[in-house]
Amino acid sequence: MSLANRYDFVLLFDVQDGNPNGDPDAGNLPRLDAETGHGLVTDVCLKRKVRNFVGLVKEEKPPFEIYVKEKAVLNKQHERAYVAIGAEDLLKGDDKKRKGGDKSGEARDWMCKNFYDVRTFGAVMSTGVNCGQVRGPVQLTFARSVDPIVSLEHSITRMAVATEAEAEKQEGDNRTMGRKHTVPYGLYVAHGFVSAFLADQTGFSEDDLELLWTALAQMFEHDRSAARGQMSTRGLYVFKHDSTLGNAHAHNLFDKVQPTLNAGTTVARHFTNYQVTVDGDAMAIGEQRQVAPGVTLIRMA
Repeated sequence: MSLANRYDFVLLFDVQDGNPNGDPDAGNLPRLDAETGHGLVTDVCLKRKVRNFVGLVKEEKPPFEIYVKEKAVLNKQHERAYVAIGAEDLLKGDDKKRKGGDKSGEARDWMCKNFYDVRTFGAVMSTGVNCGQVRGPVQLTFARSVDPIVSLEHSITRMAVATEAEAEKQEGDNRTMGRKHTVPYGLYVAHGFVSAFLADQTGFSEDDLELLWTALAQMFEHDRSAARGQMSTRGLYVFKHDSTLGNAHAHNLFDKVQPTLNAGTTVARHFTNYQVTVDGDAMAIGEQRQVAPGVTLIRMA
């Protein structure tokens, strides 16, 4: 197998004076649970940051190319796979839809070998030129804030206009108004899973796993923007099982990591307003401890 162990993990990150994940269906307001007021960040958003980090540090060279990226034409990548395995004749003709025949399995394996995000997160590659489907060994949940968040709206100005017509209308004032949405502070928790069985199918290796941990720990450092404010990874707690099948239920392990407000704090505005404990005790970065029979917890960040 590519991996000899099952892994589950807890990712803690925070945002200060920024919008961690705007909702395009709600005017780009920070996503939230309408019933509880807790903030949400989608799994797709977190995977995007991992992809961007890997593409940055590995320069998008095989075997660390990125399949889902800005301005990508996915079927063009599928065609590359058929050329690489010597089956480009199957692509001839005007109608390339679901071409490939019995070579789709080889094309799928080529995609897994060359694209980090395909062998990590999986992909549906049966659109157009058929490279099959891949179930990724690494999956993430939505991140949810520990406490309800407040979404603030700010008026902003730009001392410039886009066209001469706008300048004439303002008689040279050249001022443009806009709106910006931020969360004053929010600490978010996401859960993740790594399947050794699916890793064996995609070729996801121990080196790929180490790169994933590095990406989760450092991805916000290379994803700065005015809209997102200050975002930081505040904790990465990895549960390593002694077996491929696993030695404990994931939800029981996740419950051991508890971020709570400090006594006397009613409104959080910084990570120091929280304490994070594992079974009631603090845990240092790099520390390891057995938390269940056959399960070791490692704090990576």
